[in-house]
Amino acid sequence: MARLFGTDGVRGLANGDITAQLALDLAQAAAYVLTKGRHAEENRAAGRRPTAVLARDPRISGEFLAAAVASGLASSGIDVLDAGVIPTPACAFLVQDAHADFGVMISASHNAAPDNGIKFFSLGGQKLPDEVEDRIEAALGRQELTPTGGDVGRIRRFADAEDRYVLHLLASLNHRLDGIHVVIDAANGAAAGISPQAFNDAGARVTVIGAEPDGLNINEGSGSTHLEVLQAKVLEVGADLGIAHDGDADRCLAVDANGDIVDGDRIMAILAISMKERGALRDDTLVTTVMSNLGLRRAMAERGISVAVTGVGDRYVLEALAEHGWSLGGEQSGHLIITEHATTGDGVLTGLHLAGEIARTGKSLAELAACMTVYPQVLVNVRGVDRARLDGDGEIAAAVAREQEALADSGRVLLRPSGTEPMVRVMVEAEREDTARAVADRLAALVTERLATRVE
Repeated sequence: MARLFGTDGVRGLANGDITAQLALDLAQAAAYVLTKGRHAEENRAAGRRPTAVLARDPRISGEFLAAAVASGLASSGIDVLDAGVIPTPACAFLVQDAHADFGVMISASHNAAPDNGIKFFSLGGQKLPDEVEDRIEAALGRQELTPTGGDVGRIRRFADAEDRYVLHLLASLNHRLDGIHVVIDAANGAAAGISPQAFNDAGARVTVIGAEPDGLNINEGSGSTHLEVLQAKVLEVGADLGIAHDGDADRCLAVDANGDIVDGDRIMAILAISMKERGALRDDTLVTTVMSNLGLRRAMAERGISVAVTGVGDRYVLEALAEHGWSLGGEQSGHLIITEHATTGDGVLTGLHLAGEIARTGKSLAELAACMTVYPQVLVNVRGVDRARLDGDGEIAAAVAREQEALADSGRVLLRPSGTEPMVRVMVEAEREDTARAVADRLAALVTERLATRVE
């Protein structure tokens, strides 16, 4: 049987894969697994029930799924603090801030409205390791916690959830944003109210788009997956920058005053350089994934910043940050983690700190982003192949080695199996796009030839 949890919680078609019954069962299983620690035992000894923070993004299915999760938790003796519609990183922060035992976020992030998902945060607002997720999955249906009478949980509104989170964001800033004009595209998602409020309170002049969620329009033609909308608005109103979130606001991409995209790699470069200058970059090290542009590594090397590389996925970045006590990491997609202020990727926090660099330096975003040269990057998804055979194919490995040797230090080749689909991703970087395209096409053709799915 396939593992229920993916790289970021349980996700699928709402009321198809992700049903109310599954949500209730997962909540009960999580209540059993996540209240075994010392914190929960101390609460019980003091006569207090364990507590969970519950939040969601605005997609319509989140309403019945939140009700099911709340029922599962309360029926297991967990007091529920219902924070309503807030970003995923806000849920993680509130678990820590409210000293809750764990948190539950109902969101499918950048996916379209018909999808939804359920993810958990442990004590302190940390993402769950695989082995804890496996224990929750194994506990499904066991109903080990069945309190009665006064021992069942209560469900109450977390009335000041938004205010706590916004105050936390503002307290993280070293510079106000007075005089900076920013366009915010909230993707009709969870940050539709919070992100504009935070930027306004920090002193920025704010123009807002994608901030009218109706439960069905999340990520639709807006946000970080449709940057052309933000680019046009920045140029129209003459803003200093634009900030784009996804549906649950755990990522941030940007647009400069010229309408040019500033991706997660460039944002990381800007913040890493600033943090090193201020002595805030622990061990002068930045954590990225294998998909980050070669130009980022070169820019960091020129400034004496080491780059630690992980597999694809913000959970692997988080693991490296936690293991070594480092302070900044992220992905090209715009998931950035600033560990001094967050336990997970936080798009609003990232956007505020990016704008803060404009305020601190007096430079435009385009000038700041010029700290790194972006190498042309070509990605080819080779479908209909047996991804499991990739690592054992010597001919493909030899071809990759030849192409990498030919590119030398002026490029990079990466082949990796998709974690979710029957495909192999071929990524090539080079100083010229036509060179990268030619190498990618050659390798993609070889992968197709060697790994094509056999038809019996």
